[in-house]
Amino acid sequence: MSYKDLQIWQIARELTVEIHAMTFRDLPKFEAYEEASQISRSMKSIKSNIVEGYGRRRYKNDFIRFLTFAHASCDETIDHLETLYKQSP
Repeated sequence: MSYKDLQIWQIARELTVEIHAMTFRDLPKFEAYEEASQISRSMKSIKSNIVEGYGRRRYKNDFIRFLTFAHASCDETIDHLETLYKQSP
């Protein structure tokens, strides 16, 4: 089994691609440099932390710690997206 078999990683990968495309395609240029970049980084962090946690799955506390990081990055991404939504006309 690989981390690629994890449904949560597959969902995170799909969302990373979708959100990256949406933010850089749909946002005005001045927003793309700051906000889109931050959203993209936080979204990629979700996926990366799942992978790193999976790599440390033999050590339960490490695995849980990285999944916690992934969850926190998910919250960060949601906050950025909600802020953009509130700012849209």
